Amino acid sequence: LIDREKHLFWETAEANKEAVEKLAADHKALEERVWQTLQQSLSLSSEEEVSALKSAVKAINLEEEQDQLWKQRCQTPPAWRPSEWKKRHDEVLQKLVNGRMDNPSSPTGDQVNQSSIQADIQSMGRQLKKDLQWVVEKVKNCYPPEMDICNFYARQYHQTFSARLRKIADFVLDDKDCSFLLRWVKEFYPGDLMIFIGRVLDEAKKEWDQGKEPTRDDGCYISPVAYDVIQVELYQNFHEDIIKQNKPHSKAFIKANISCVEQFRDFLVDRNLFPEDVRENCLPVLTEMKQSAYTYLLTPVHKILKPHYKKLGTSDWLKKNTFEKLLNSTEEELQQLQGSSQSSYQELIGQLHQEVTEEYVRRLLKGEVKLKDSNQQQKAYETVKENAEKLHELFGSKQDWLKEILTKIAEVLKLQDIPAIQMQIVSLGSAYPDLSREAQTSLFPAISSSLSGGTPRRSQANREI
Repeated sequence: LIDREKHLFWETAEANKEAVEKLAADHKALEERVWQTLQQSLSLSSEEEVSALKSAVKAINLEEEQDQLWKQRCQTPPAWRPSEWKKRHDEVLQKLVNGRMDNPSSPTGDQVNQSSIQADIQSMGRQLKKDLQWVVEKVKNCYPPEMDICNFYARQYHQTFSARLRKIADFVLDDKDCSFLLRWVKEFYPGDLMIFIGRVLDEAKKEWDQGKEPTRDDGCYISPVAYDVIQVELYQNFHEDIIKQNKPHSKAFIKANISCVEQFRDFLVDRNLFPEDVRENCLPVLTEMKQSAYTYLLTPVHKILKPHYKKLGTSDWLKKNTFEKLLNSTEEELQQLQGSSQSSYQELIGQLHQEVTEEYVRRLLKGEVKLKDSNQQQKAYETVKENAEKLHELFGSKQDWLKEILTKIAEVLKLQDIPAIQMQIVSLGSAYPDLSREAQTSLFPAISSSLSGGTPRRSQANREI
């Protein structure tokens, strides 16, 4: 169908109306067949149905690619473009999950000793467990890894079941129903979900042990362990083990984990699905995982940049090519850091930008280079200001304050009046309290020595600084 579409609209001067109508009808027929097949995803009973689901998924992805190609063309698309089958796919499966949770087929257990509310909760829970096991065993093999179908279903069931439980909780419950509901929320439900989560995590560990790199999606490493990892400590152990072993493919897994941690953190914070104590317990763990990932990925970068750091703040530093070498090496390392999602990558290189700037300031404030006259002060001012601009441009960072702090230091370097120097350093310390008092004070003798031919007198204002 896509080949016919390309021929009619891209390779022919004027599309034949009858051929277009026939193509539209065939496209509509295929679309209906795809949605019918998707609706059978959780009840596949033969190899033919499994094969049909694989074909339906492939068709959806091809339609998405064709939609993107049409966006790049400057001509009127056919009536069925954009088809947005991926969006419709998600809607169909969401409706499928809602229907199965509204009318669970699993036996409800001992209804004689249960209220209708207890029976409904238990029946939905069993349906959830059964369906998620089916997804892992059957449905997953029909999808490419980048579609992350296991997590998609887990999110849908989690959201649907959570919504049903919240709705039940709005009723006036008797003590037995209330106790049963609380036990489900605190004990049974997390346990059932962990069966699914455990299997996904086991698969991730198996790939790691076999030396395989994680799957890529649009060039980014992805991890199947996302969103619903309630017992996040297990994931942290897996994460730290990857770092500790430091295998050739460790960096790829850590980049995938950074994206996963970001997703899970957003899910915890932005959605009212978890109790406050769960969020309070999980968020520090996720923060630790992110920091350990940053340290693991950025420490080798600083080792490579160290020879260039050593020349900052020295007489060689005022020569343009010295800083250019630092920029070139940093740019090469930025390429090596790619692999996580775009937002995670930007946050990672933003951290590197901050650390490089801190090292720049640290080396500059050691005062190894003495500015002996106003010409050298002006040269130092221009150098720091230019360096700040180029660093900001290289990292494409939104952290304007990093450029501002270097610019303010540059302003201090060109001042000729001692009281003005003192006031500017005080202002610098107030604006950036993380800049140590020792670092602030070291600026003064490095600059003001040029004004008096030697070390200046320590005025009361200087002593206060």
